[in-house]
Amino acid sequence: MALRFSANLSWLFPELPALPARLEAAAAAGFGAVEGAGQGDCPAEELRAAAERARVRIALLNTPPGDPEAGELGLAAVPGRQAAFRQALEAAVRYARAVGCPRIHVMAGRVPLGTDRAAVASEMETTFIENLRYAADLLSQEDMIGLLEPINSRITDPRYYLTTPHQAAAILKKVGRPNLKLQLDLFHCQIMDGNLSRNLEMYFPLIGHIQIAQVPGRHEPDSPGELNFPYIFELLESLGYTGYVGCEYSPKGTEVLNWLLPVPSTDSAAGL
Repeated sequence: MALRFSANLSWLFPELPALPARLEAAAAAGFGAVEGAGQGDCPAEELRAAAERARVRIALLNTPPGDPEAGELGLAAVPGRQAAFRQALEAAVRYARAVGCPRIHVMAGRVPLGTDRAAVASEMETTFIENLRYAADLLSQEDMIGLLEPINSRITDPRYYLTTPHQAAAILKKVGRPNLKLQLDLFHCQIMDGNLSRNLEMYFPLIGHIQIAQVPGRHEPDSPGELNFPYIFELLESLGYTGYVGCEYSPKGTEVLNWLLPVPSTDSAAGL
């Protein structure tokens, strides 16, 4: 079975300021799905209309990041922000329902400024588990999947709480809800742990979404770097992966999708 790719609209087609225009560019490039748009970027009815015109699925959205002026990047694991998290999640669910999106990345958030990661780890995990159980119950009413994405703390975000697939898997086990899955970004995973083949095999039952970018530049999969994407794609196919592979990278040039051309893009008729 050929892999299905989705265009991350927060990263691809940066020359187009409007989200519907980026969606249409993704469709013209051969993508059958898009991801990464937040509800603050475009009214739901406008985005849904653009997706219907282009016959493109919206595969994944994020929960709101919180207060950007306060340095927030998600709220799910942040102590004292439970009420704000619930409001943000409910807004994300309403938006996802309106645009027909079945997956929501539940952003964990950052270790609060002025605190030591180790000192607050237990409290943040307790908060995260509590909020994820609430999220799972709410998402189940809509037949939606919640996703947890580890973000590397070595290059991208030193303060992000959820940093490795091992940490995410342990939390998912404690939460114990089948509609919560692992969002495995191979860029972050390679930086924090490497050993991608083993990690993909070990955590495959938990994986609900995959994202890709070359390491260390975070550019196209065929750009110079550490990762052998033809091998990784073959491994995913051999494992029977049927979800989307999100293209979350910074394009180096205008012909950013040439690496995808040999891949059939016929998922417009495929199921979610």
